[in-house]
Amino acid sequence: MSGPIDLPYADGDFFAFESLLSEKERDRLHEVREWLDVNVRPIAVDFWNRGEFPHELIPRLAELDLVSPVRRQGYSNLLAGLLHAEFTRADASIATFMGVHDGLFTGSLELLASREQQEEWLPDVYALKKIGAFGLTEPLGGSDVAGGTRTTAQRDGSSWILNGAKRWIGNATFSDWVVIYARDVDDNQVKAFLVDTSSEGYTATKIENKISLRTVQNADIVLENVLVPGEFKLAHGNSFRDTNKVLRATRLSVAWQAVGLMMAAFDVARRYAVERLQFGRPIASFQLVQDHLVTMLGNTVSSVGLMVRLSQLAEEGQARDEQSALAKAVTTARMRESVALGRAILGGNGIVTDYGMAKVFADAEAVFSYEGTHEINTLVTGRAITGISAII
Repeated sequence: MSGPIDLPYADGDFFAFESLLSEKERDRLHEVREWLDVNVRPIAVDFWNRGEFPHELIPRLAELDLVSPVRRQGYSNLLAGLLHAEFTRADASIATFMGVHDGLFTGSLELLASREQQEEWLPDVYALKKIGAFGLTEPLGGSDVAGGTRTTAQRDGSSWILNGAKRWIGNATFSDWVVIYARDVDDNQVKAFLVDTSSEGYTATKIENKISLRTVQNADIVLENVLVPGEFKLAHGNSFRDTNKVLRATRLSVAWQAVGLMMAAFDVARRYAVERLQFGRPIASFQLVQDHLVTMLGNTVSSVGLMVRLSQLAEEGQARDEQSALAKAVTTARMRESVALGRAILGGNGIVTDYGMAKVFADAEAVFSYEGTHEINTLVTGRAITGISAII
């Protein structure tokens, strides 16, 4: 909803976290926020309702020049996180598109490709001239994919033959490339390959009937004797330990997505509360509504504080797997509570997408589960603090 009422703490930054950024980075954050308000927020619900992707946004996203803000442009991890939160605040689906292309796909190339491969591939990836996807999860492999990857890679002279299936692969219905993680039949190690989606034997079929992130074009991928030239095997992607280097970074970014959804829920619920009249006055004047709003704000502020520290650790190269796991588990749990409270504030209007909250509420369910479920991330953290694994 929108209206003439000016709200205090308009940006929702109750503890002035943005002041931790440099002036240049604050200007960049505000520039992106304004761009999202103009270009993404107005169209987000319509494309979500239709389950379609706004391809016309890609050239404009390219002009914004946001791919690889840390490694390529030298911005801080904190700015990168806040930018991802702002994307999610505007639309979790477009944020997920960027997270797949930038974090998972581009991150795979930056971390696992050779210098020569990077020089050949990355310019078009950074410019969004080539769109990427990340093929790790499978129809029968999600949380156990580290040891249960069924997609195979077989040497054929200097080339490789890939066979298998991948599931839940974002961007895959229209991407130019996809990084496929497959188990080498000779040494049983998971290796990474850059696959051209026009390759013979490669098919990607859109997953229908989703209730979350409907704008994201998730696909089932089938690989039937797909030939991959030897130079398209990522030089440093030779085991799941290498794969985990990518996942460690993206788990942090998904925690920022949880923050962005909390921001979005707070934005919608607060605006609604001050504008919606019941019993002759704004529902924001009711104590229980204010309690809900303050709980939502508290969840957001505490989650941002956690993410600020984790971003600092990442900046220093000190962030550990269990810290990213705890951040993802905690922020998504607080997110789930916040979007539920926000939906409750809107009452019946909270279950239709016209008011925005229903979309935020539904999108949170996907974020709660992907990049490591809440349960798996809890067990990763539990193993770190006890020295005993409870993962079967």
